[in-house]
Amino acid sequence: MAKIHRLELGGMENLIHLVEDEESNTLAVIDPAWEVGKITAFAEERGLKIVAILQTHGHFDHVDGTEELAAVTGAKVYISAIEASFFELDNKGWEMFSAPFSYKLGSSEIIGVATPGHTPGGVCYFVDGNLITGDTLFVNGCGRCDLPGGDSATLYRSLRSLVEKFPPETKVYPGHHYALEYSSTLEQELVSNPYLRCESEDEFVNYRM
Repeated sequence: MAKIHRLELGGMENLIHLVEDEESNTLAVIDPAWEVGKITAFAEERGLKIVAILQTHGHFDHVDGTEELAAVTGAKVYISAIEASFFELDNKGWEMFSAPFSYKLGSSEIIGVATPGHTPGGVCYFVDGNLITGDTLFVNGCGRCDLPGGDSATLYRSLRSLVEKFPPETKVYPGHHYALEYSSTLEQELVSNPYLRCESEDEFVNYRM
């Protein structure tokens, strides 16, 4: 069974999530961009071993600590091949995958699903009823689409795919602490998130702009 831990680090309200497999005492760290020492200290204090680093996307505020964390822990890094190519991260020796992607963390299976829109190769990770959404879906918000590689129509389709693919009770863990709450559920977001309440792609695109 997987357990989700959260660290709020850095100067951009980033939420770094750590997936713990309780049977093997191993961790997968998602988007370790800041204050790597605090991430390793968290693991060491609990007797947990960091074995994998999973990237939701390639923006600097999600990858800047990745190489350092990999170097000090020996963890393998996994990133969408589309994302690695777009952000010129494909020369770092990281493991590149095509979503859907499956990573086995001890007895827990982490599934990476393609959610482009904020970036061309964005990925969300699902494990044991928990969805780690990076900058695709926030509590009461969603990722911006005005940066290179962003596309609001594509993001709309990605958001709809999450709602259709996963049950309403799925817990949502975004990549930034932009709302009062740190996390939510898909069911709650369908009620309170204005972007998920859009009834058409055109409405979403006009609202997101």
